[in-house]
Amino acid sequence: MTKGWNRDQIAARIGADIPSGWYVNLGIGLPTLIADHIPAGREVVLHSENGILGMGPKPAKADADPDLINAGKQPVTLMPGGAFFHHADSFAMIRGGHLNLVVLGAFEVSAAGDLANWTVDDASMPPGVGGAMDLAVGAGHVWVMMEHVTRQGAPRLVERCRYPLTAARSVHRVYTDLAVVDIGPSGFVLRDLAPGVSRAEVEAVTGAPLLSLAA
Repeated sequence: MTKGWNRDQIAARIGADIPSGWYVNLGIGLPTLIADHIPAGREVVLHSENGILGMGPKPAKADADPDLINAGKQPVTLMPGGAFFHHADSFAMIRGGHLNLVVLGAFEVSAAGDLANWTVDDASMPPGVGGAMDLAVGAGHVWVMMEHVTRQGAPRLVERCRYPLTAARSVHRVYTDLAVVDIGPSGFVLRDLAPGVSRAEVEAVTGAPLLSLAA
């Protein structure tokens, strides 16, 4: 048995945790997978910062419309009742506090909930903060979807972020391939483990203490 969740399984876990009735922005990258994993019958209204409300799952390749794309330029569908609008109106929704949740990718999240997701010390990866800074401070809840460690095996959940911050003390919960981790008043709180993964294994690749849910 393979340990942990794959990317689609992380997305499905997040989709299952989103309450009905919430307005949710899906950040560029991994979070866009969540659109394909909203439970049937649950009313979740997906928002894209380029000006879509009521975004649906990814279309079949033959049905893709090049004029209907998300902020990451990926083809999407539109749910019944969906709407298009100017990106200035989209950011008014974000900055006005009208989104219940944003799910973002990240390079690092600190034990205080600091978010670093716009640049790293790698010349081959040009920086681009985009709308993440607005989303991270404008949404009611901020969840992060990412791999638990880097390709080199370094922790992404850290005591303090090494990279420039997108927003300070903004993240409420992190979903990785190994675990679901909340950000509590005293730091990282282990909420759930992926199949086949032990607490000790998660602690070994987490760069700060991991508290119990009851702590």
